[in-house]
Formats: sequence, C-alpha cells, structure tokens
Amino acid sequence: MDIKEELKKFKDLLDPEIEKYLDKAIKEAGKEDLFIADALRFVKKYVLSGGKRLRPALMYYGYLAAGGKEREKALKTAVSIELIHAFLLIHDDIIDKDDMRHGVDTAHYHFSKLGKKYFPKKDSAHFGNSIAIIVGDMVGAMGNQIIFNSDFDTKNIMKALDRLQGIVSMTVIGQSQDVYIEYAGKASEKEILQMYKNKTAKYTIEGPLHLGAILGGAGDELLEKITRFSIPIGIAFQIQDDILGIFGSERKIGKPVGSDIQEGKQTILVARALEIGKADQKKVIKSLLGKEKLTSKDIDEFRRAIIASGALEYAQKTATDFIKQGKKEIESAQIKSEAKEFLLGMADYMMSRDV
Repeated sequence: MDIKEELKKFKDLLDPEIEKYLDKAIKEAGKEDLFIADALRFVKKYVLSGGKRLRPALMYYGYLAAGGKEREKALKTAVSIELIHAFLLIHDDIIDKDDMRHGVDTAHYHFSKLGKKYFPKKDSAHFGNSIAIIVGDMVGAMGNQIIFNSDFDTKNIMKALDRLQGIVSMTVIGQSQDVYIEYAGKASEKEILQMYKNKTAKYTIEGPLHLGAILGGAGDELLEKITRFSIPIGIAFQIQDDILGIFGSERKIGKPVGSDIQEGKQTILVARALEIGKADQKKVIKSLLGKEKLTSKDIDEFRRAIIASGALEYAQKTATDFIKQGKKEIESAQIKSEAKEFLLGMADYMMSRDV
C-alpha cells in the first residue's frame, strides 16, 4: 500500500468534514460573540493549513480493524481527534514560543499581533497567549463533543470518551516531562524515551487507534495488541521528528529550521552525541543548544557535530529497530486485512517520511 497516497485520499475526504464542522461552530459562536467567531475562523485556517491527518486516519482504521462497517460515520467522528490535536498544538506552540506552524502564524502569535494593533499600550504577548489558551480549550471541548454526539453504541461512546481523557492526561505528563528536561538542560536516553512514549506514542499512535477500535466494539485483547504495536512505532515516529527538526527544511516541516536547537530540546540525538561524542563535538553542541539567535552557519555546525559523533546513525538504527518490533505485533494480529495493510504501510512510512 502506498501510504502517502492513502493519507492524501483520506485527507481529501476528511478536510471537507473539518471545514463543515468548524463553519457551523463559527456560525453558532457568532450569535454570542463576534471576536470568538473570528478567532474560530483563524483556527479553521490553522487546522486546514497543513498536516497529514495521521491521527484521524488511525482512528478510522482502528474502527475498521475492530470490524466496524459504518465508514461514513467513522469518518465524521474522526474529526474529533484532529480538533484535539489542534487544541494541544495551540498550547504546545505557546510553550515552544513558535511563531509559525505549517506556514501560517501560530495562534498566540496571531492574537498577539491583533493585541499590538488594537491595544498598543497593553501587553500584546500576554493577550496573544491568553486568547490562544482560551480558544485552544474551546477546540478541545469540540473534539470531545463530536464523540459524545456520534451515533455509535452508547456504551462504546462512553468508553471512548473515558479513553480520550486518558490520552490527554498522558500527553500532559509527556509534555511536562519535555518541559522539565528542557529546563534541566540534560537527560539520559532512558528519560527521553520515556517522554517519547508518553508525549508521542500514546497520543499519536495508540490513542487514535484505541478510540476507533473502541467505537468499533473492540475488546481488551485487541486493544492490548494495538498497544504493543503502537508504543514502538510511536517512539520511532518521534525520533524521526527529532531528526527532521534538525536536518529537515522549513518548507517541509512547516516551522523554522533549527527551532529545536534554539529551544534547547533534549532529544535522543543530543543525548547520544553528548554521551559518545568527542570533546570538540560536545563543545559545539553545548555551545549552540539553547542559543537564542542561530545563524545558518550555526545550524550547519550543529548538524556536522551530530553526524560526526555517530548520533544520527544511532538514532536512525534505533527507530528502525522499534519499527521492526511494532510490525511483528500487527502482523500476528487477527484484524481486517485492509486495516492491517494500512498499519504495516504506516509503520514503514515512519522512517521514510520527510515531513
């Protein structure tokens, strides 16, 4: 299966559903407050500006894996996890101080510019952060509401909503680990992999698959099988994200190249390079990690140090090993062939993707 083509087809089906839902939300909000309605118009632009729709696709295929047959209903309900994703990203952008995502302004940056325009004597950055947090919370509530109002078995809806709260809670744990590690300025590989598990694997892979499977009536055995597939695949996903954060291009990753270096992110690449690198390589990495104003020369120097230390090769091999581990689990799973083919293709895609 050509997974990039499948994701593109799915995105073409899902995006009109996202647009339809948000248009309705904008209209309803406009009856109460025109500013919030306008804020939701920005959210619509933010959500539809990019992204592969990987999480809703996994939710959809999780539903099919459990034997679900109501495809249109599953597609509409998959909008929920994309809005939950937007809610978490809006808050994550504030934490990371990012001004751009998928080529458009981040929410807090967009609203800070509005604050500067309309309230020039006030703290525009605080205004931007405040409105972004509020709007992010609203979008998160919408994600929950979509599942609550879906026309699936009531017992499965309640179970899915309970699972969704667990997904968000675990993401919060992972995010807090990420922030703490960044401020501490150092972390072991074990600590970083644990953070990857909580922040990415359980949220990006396991969570959406579980939601879809639960709505499709999956039992505990299938959910456990999904977990054993999802965790290694999700960790590999995050490792590749970290590689792209340093070695990708702004056009492809949708945010400034080197922002991970500037933010001082402790990744498996950094941890490994500081563990096994030579003294001069460690010196370069330590001097540039967290530097506020990076030049293209700085980024190239950082990249060379990571490569020369062997950290890039190690990270790629680690991710590949995790993918092999995950694929073994899903190959032996008793699930619908269409879903199995998608999940195996998606696992291979984790390391081949460049965005």
